[in-house]
Amino acid sequence: MTRTSVRAPAHARSPTALLWHPVHFLSLGLGSGLSRWAPGTMGTLAGWFLWPLLVHQLPIEWLLAWLIACTGFGVWACGVTARVLGDNDPGAVVWDEIVALWWVLLFTPANWLAQGAAVALFRLFDITKPWPIRMVERRVKGGLGIMIDDLLAAAMTLFVLAVAVHYDVLPR
Repeated sequence: MTRTSVRAPAHARSPTALLWHPVHFLSLGLGSGLSRWAPGTMGTLAGWFLWPLLVHQLPIEWLLAWLIACTGFGVWACGVTARVLGDNDPGAVVWDEIVALWWVLLFTPANWLAQGAAVALFRLFDITKPWPIRMVERRVKGGLGIMIDDLLAAAMTLFVLAVAVHYDVLPR
């Protein structure tokens, strides 16, 4: 069985050309994924910048519902944008970094040291992709594949943060 991919015309495959469309605008991290330097890091920083707008405006129940919705939306939207760009996991698609970081920040102490450590650890795990992240990334494709490696990096980050807080390496 051969695998075919649906590729958009060359003029439509430019991530910049997609910014006008709301789904692609969000998938591209409000444009942060278009950075020429470390688009994943720029998407993560955009997520960190946006976090206070969410956490201070929504009660915890609504925040959890929002994160669940953003995760589900991300599976679909990242897959759509990836197909349009003709790439399984385009670097410009950073909604996965944003949402995964929001999950991390939800459980991170609300101080700059803990949040800075969370961002650094998340980027470390997302970039290096230790086991099982790399294995899952190779096997799961599409929008779910784009999202799941970042969600696993978030889970690993939360584990390390929990240990650090438990042993008083980071303040509570």
